[in-house]
Amino acid sequence: MAGVLQKCRSVIHRFYVRVIIPVEYTCKRKLSTRLAEVGILETPKDAGKAYDTGQLFLHRIFGYRGIILFPWMARVYDRAFATKTEDKSISDQSASIGKEVKGKNHLYYQVLIDNRDCPHIRAQTEAVTFLGDHENSRALYAIPGLDYVGHEDILPYTSTEHPPVQHELFDKFLMHDPGSSPMYIPRETLRAWQEKNHPWLQLSDVHKETTENIRVTVIPFYMGSRQSQQTNVYWWRYCVRLENLGEETVQLRERHWRIFSLSGTLETVRGRGVVGQEPVLSKEQPAFQYSSHVSLQAQSGHMWGTYKMERRDGTAFDCRIPPFSLESKMEDKNNPSGFIGN
Repeated sequence: MAGVLQKCRSVIHRFYVRVIIPVEYTCKRKLSTRLAEVGILETPKDAGKAYDTGQLFLHRIFGYRGIILFPWMARVYDRAFATKTEDKSISDQSASIGKEVKGKNHLYYQVLIDNRDCPHIRAQTEAVTFLGDHENSRALYAIPGLDYVGHEDILPYTSTEHPPVQHELFDKFLMHDPGSSPMYIPRETLRAWQEKNHPWLQLSDVHKETTENIRVTVIPFYMGSRQSQQTNVYWWRYCVRLENLGEETVQLRERHWRIFSLSGTLETVRGRGVVGQEPVLSKEQPAFQYSSHVSLQAQSGHMWGTYKMERRDGTAFDCRIPPFSLESKMEDKNNPSGFIGN
């Protein structure tokens, strides 16, 4: 489906998904498939023209159906890396943590993913977590089916389905308004939820780096702090997307992280794969996305590293993970908009 959608570009098309339906036979039930019309694609908006809350869309890379909840203006730091440039060791990357790479403002969106598509996409759909503002609670809050999507990955569409997206938070956050465009508008509960939790949901910096056509994008999120043995422990979640921009198939075999805390510690983490997987990035399935967590006994720190990528012929290369900062933040109720690494 993704290949067909990429050909649509700025032309309006009806689009379909293949659904599995039960077909009754005399003595047994058998699964069959058919194509079902989902909606009509709209012309994507140019960069800088934001989509509104309630806009239905298809994800350009992962192909899932979703709906936009909230826009964020992020600062993107892109460290394009060419193999012909002077090589640096992994320890030298800490020197590039600082924002010497000029960032550019870019629109991202907080979205809900259709539950029906979750089993079929190569991205974790239950990984948005935060500790919240309850200092005496050790609870970890998890938000299933929540994602962050760049403006260029939004393919807008309209649908006559109701509800058009199946998600447990859909009716809580949105309501149908046939007189508006888009036809779903935010409820007060969505605004209140955003205002309460924006320090843990806010997207501020996005870091990118490309090595031999493999682009790594990292988005860090502050999760909150907890007291452990009279010491504050600060937690972050980081979302990583790996994308193959070339023709050659590669497989992620190992990870190598360096984690520096302003308390003065430097930790090295090595391991097989990421989140228990060794994903293959091919022309047919070019992307993989996951989230993990890290904690420090200081209010800030840095992370950087490499992934060992293996080609089909058995040769390997190190794919650089862009260095990024881990910054804690205090909740600002007046501005609602604004473990071991894997």
